[in-house]
Amino acid sequence: MEIFDIKAKSRTLTGNGPARVLRAEGRVPAVLYGPKTEPVNLSVDTKELETVLKQGAAGQLLLNLIVENGETFNRPAMIKEVQRKPLSREFLHVDFYEIDMHRKIVVPIPVVTTGKCKGVEAGGMLQIIRRELEVMCLPTQIPAAIEIDISDLGMGESIHVEDLPLTGDLEVLHDVNFTVITVLSPKAAEGQEALAGEEEAAAAAGGEVPAAGAEA
Repeated sequence: MEIFDIKAKSRTLTGNGPARVLRAEGRVPAVLYGPKTEPVNLSVDTKELETVLKQGAAGQLLLNLIVENGETFNRPAMIKEVQRKPLSREFLHVDFYEIDMHRKIVVPIPVVTTGKCKGVEAGGMLQIIRRELEVMCLPTQIPAAIEIDISDLGMGESIHVEDLPLTGDLEVLHDVNFTVITVLSPKAAEGQEALAGEEEAAAAAGGEVPAAGAEA
């Protein structure tokens, strides 16, 4: 897996005022922490952060954090959280989490389907239950995605965690019988759409929808 460099500078001033000054200078307030790392207040260049985030999902990027603090030192890290303003999407703060390259970590991995599903061609509806799965692996073995071939998936059939085509030393942190993808029959699909419509209507009205099988 590719490792991306990103430079950071230490900072001593904290609070809203100094943070606004940093953003006006084109920098984003940040912090580095980890299980064996005391929190270190940092700042990173806004454009450099934007460039790194274009390389993939924030929670999957493997970084070489180059910290300038009188002397320069490097830390392997991942992005734990990125805070932005809701409307302008301006960066407010970024959390870096120091990792051990020799210890497994938990990362969210997107689920990607390939092939034409025969169940869908027969009139069914493909339902992806989870579009991301939590995977435990070494930092250097983080997959870009979990690809699932759905070509042979028929009407009413499902793919569970135990059926996933995993490579390397990966561990999916869900029950082996957890359903990831299923193909609903037309009747079941209509029921799902009706329930979704009820939930949307209830949400708009501020009410609640009775659970399936529950008394109204």
